[in-house]
Amino acid sequence: MLVMAEEFTHLRKSKPVILAAGIIWAMIAAVYVNNGLTSAAEEAVRHNLLEYAELMLFLLVAMTYINAMDERQVFDALRSWLIRKGFGFRKLFWLTGTLAFFISPVADNLTTALLMCAVVLAVGGGNTRFVSVACINIVVAANAGGAFSPFGDITTLMVWQKGIVEFGGFFALFIPSVVNFALPAVIMHFAVPNEQPSTSSEDVAMKRGARRIVALFLLTIITAVSFHNFLHLPPVIGMLTGLSYLQFFGYFLKKTAHLDERMQEGKMGDVVPFDVFNKIARSEWDTLLFFYGVVLCVGGLGFIGYLSLSSEVMYNQWGATNANIAVGVLSAIVDNIPVMFAVLTMNPDMSQGQWLLVTLTAGVGGSLLSIGSAAGVALMGQARGQYTFFSHLKWTPVIALGYAASIATHLWINSGLFQ
Repeated sequence: MLVMAEEFTHLRKSKPVILAAGIIWAMIAAVYVNNGLTSAAEEAVRHNLLEYAELMLFLLVAMTYINAMDERQVFDALRSWLIRKGFGFRKLFWLTGTLAFFISPVADNLTTALLMCAVVLAVGGGNTRFVSVACINIVVAANAGGAFSPFGDITTLMVWQKGIVEFGGFFALFIPSVVNFALPAVIMHFAVPNEQPSTSSEDVAMKRGARRIVALFLLTIITAVSFHNFLHLPPVIGMLTGLSYLQFFGYFLKKTAHLDERMQEGKMGDVVPFDVFNKIARSEWDTLLFFYGVVLCVGGLGFIGYLSLSSEVMYNQWGATNANIAVGVLSAIVDNIPVMFAVLTMNPDMSQGQWLLVTLTAGVGGSLLSIGSAAGVALMGQARGQYTFFSHLKWTPVIALGYAASIATHLWINSGLFQ
């Protein structure tokens, strides 16, 4: 409840889940120790810690690369290019939505949404109607884009790390994800003002090494996939190997810092040498610690049998398809990370098609409400007063139409995977 109320209380969501994790495991351990089972809880909690460590280190590397690209002004350059082009509101609505859809599979959906929202605010900040609809479109697009890639969302990453769906298997969700984004966008298009905003001549240049850092990030992704597919090692080992690429390149940038000084001559400001550990320090620690709390809370509830009972009701009584659709709706109210981790811990006996269905619904279900995804919560802060919970709620029926259509599309075009 405290996590859900974060928007109103401004209490970071990591705090209540870390406390809950400690309380849950302390209670479990007390009962087991009193019954003479001194090592059972310890073994279970160590297993949960290992799961958390793999995902945390994976995310840490990805966040470090994103922050390094941000520091080299990759995203600022893209934003200034979009602003200089002088697109109309409707064209900008489609452009920011489409870019959010295709960037979020590589960068996470939160970073992508913040970048595109910055463009929307810079161009149409004075037009509340445009900002509101464009932000809704960005949230839907970023969440939909993240659903067909292991790197696009933490939920897809968890499914891939568990080895339930292979890397290439997620791309079966591409067309359902397109439907999820495009159908609401087509309807919302008519609510976008058909006007031309004032343009800006601001030109932001990327810093030295920016393109090479983007290339190294792609190489890191290839390394992680290769380690998992061909060497059968956890993907995190490939990601940490990829972090070393950035560290070596950071060393090169530091040793050649005099070139930056020469490029900076005649311009204001001091040159700050590239430091990879600054990028690690800037990672989203609240998200990483929230994830720790979630893994241990859900792991504790699973250890004492609650998830087995839930799995029995949902997957045996309701049926897998209904249960997986319900998971998506639930993820709009509760954060999709604990919901997805609970499903993975239950580990119901499902076909590949059903695992992809729950991956899709958990990924895009959060779009139904502004508080249902990290992208939505972040944009409410970034576009405060223009994109709100109620402005999003007004379009929830349209987004729900896209949600239903994407599920129907998956059931139709991937019917062979349900055997």
